[in-house]
Amino acid sequence: MSRTAIRGGLVITATEETEADVLVEDGTIAAIATPALAQEWNADTVLDATGLYVIPGGVDAHTHMEMPFGGTFAADTFETGTRAAAWGGTTTIIDFAIQPVGRSLREGVEAWHAKADDQCAIDYAFHGILSDVGDGVLKEMDALVGEGITSFKMFMAYPGVFYSDDGQVLRAMQQAGDNGALIMMHAENGIAIDVLVRQALDAGLTGPENHGRVRHPLLEAEATHRAIQLSKVAGSPLYVVHVSATEAVAEITRARSDGFNVFGETCPQYLFLTVDELAGPGFEGAKYVCSTPLRPAEHQASLWRALRTDDLSVVSTDHCPFCFTGQKELGRDDFSKIPNGIPGVENRLDLLHDAVVAGRISRRRWVEMASTTPARMFGLHPRKGTLAPGADADVVLYDPAAEQVLSAETHHMNVDYNAYEGRRITGRVRTVLSRGEVVVHDGDYRGRPGRGRFLRREPCGYLS
Repeated sequence: MSRTAIRGGLVITATEETEADVLVEDGTIAAIATPALAQEWNADTVLDATGLYVIPGGVDAHTHMEMPFGGTFAADTFETGTRAAAWGGTTTIIDFAIQPVGRSLREGVEAWHAKADDQCAIDYAFHGILSDVGDGVLKEMDALVGEGITSFKMFMAYPGVFYSDDGQVLRAMQQAGDNGALIMMHAENGIAIDVLVRQALDAGLTGPENHGRVRHPLLEAEATHRAIQLSKVAGSPLYVVHVSATEAVAEITRARSDGFNVFGETCPQYLFLTVDELAGPGFEGAKYVCSTPLRPAEHQASLWRALRTDDLSVVSTDHCPFCFTGQKELGRDDFSKIPNGIPGVENRLDLLHDAVVAGRISRRRWVEMASTTPARMFGLHPRKGTLAPGADADVVLYDPAAEQVLSAETHHMNVDYNAYEGRRITGRVRTVLSRGEVVVHDGDYRGRPGRGRFLRREPCGYLS
């Protein structure tokens, strides 16, 4: 039996902050006690957390490793992406297994297992992406829920690629209402967006700044409203991914106020970056092309307010990195061909802690929306997302006073730029344990491919 004692830190969970020591035995948390009571513990390894926060490892519920898009693939593999996640204090990711159009949902899941198994440095799980809803796929949903894949993403955007019409959305929601799954929705009116894209290109407007113009905030709000109404008809819960616009937040807030099981997620890029990035010099704005797009700065106040009131419950990254050189450049003459995605899996905890320093959120809320809530939302709590006896010993020792500058020169993501290049922030990961094993410590990476385990998930913890 291996025993590790973490001594002298401030233990922070979603509900409390306590000066306490943590005892880890064979990969799980065995006890949490005041230093006086913990003096009698015998341990093989002692980690000194004096002056540090001791928090549960981050749970990033929205990543896209090796995702195909527009003739290329996201630059991070499951090996490089989970290593970068560990450096940033994230100990669990949930990625998206894509159903190939015209083929089975299970085929997509098996393809993602082939990519991820024996490659991940941290624990991982999958959502399913429903690209082609039909009778067979609906039956497959039932089987996969029984196997621990309990959430499925759909798209109201990207006609001809991932798009589902309202009838397909309704049928999948009805199925989820019966089998206990959670439907996740990319809510943008893709049909209308494609009209605006064509009009912009016909007018000779080809630069990346046009990406933000054609994906209008009201088209996000309209699709969000429509998805909510369909979920009400189906009697199914709904999780809206990467919410970026004030008007979309209002739709979610209204539904939650009316007592419906509607949940919202936003991402660091919408909290810390603005649409102005798309108008960078030359073609630099292509680095910031993602969907939903970055918005004008005034939308950020709505997002932060909704995070404080829990109308937005989760901050995930939508980590989908494409290198500027050779990948983003595919759209140099046509903004609609720029691969959509921004890197961020390594920077999420640090950026959110900087918001704690700025007084935007509390320390407990930081832990809640980066770890505890995503774990509960996607059926991993209390195994993940908290510090409590019996939980997996996914633990981060965090230095709240350390300063750092985010940069592509020092990050570990497999991408040639950092979306927050040059941003000075306060707070930094010192040590990361994944199931009790130290994988990062004082600038030294100790993880390895294949030590991460696939996680079978329960249904959403907010619906029972």
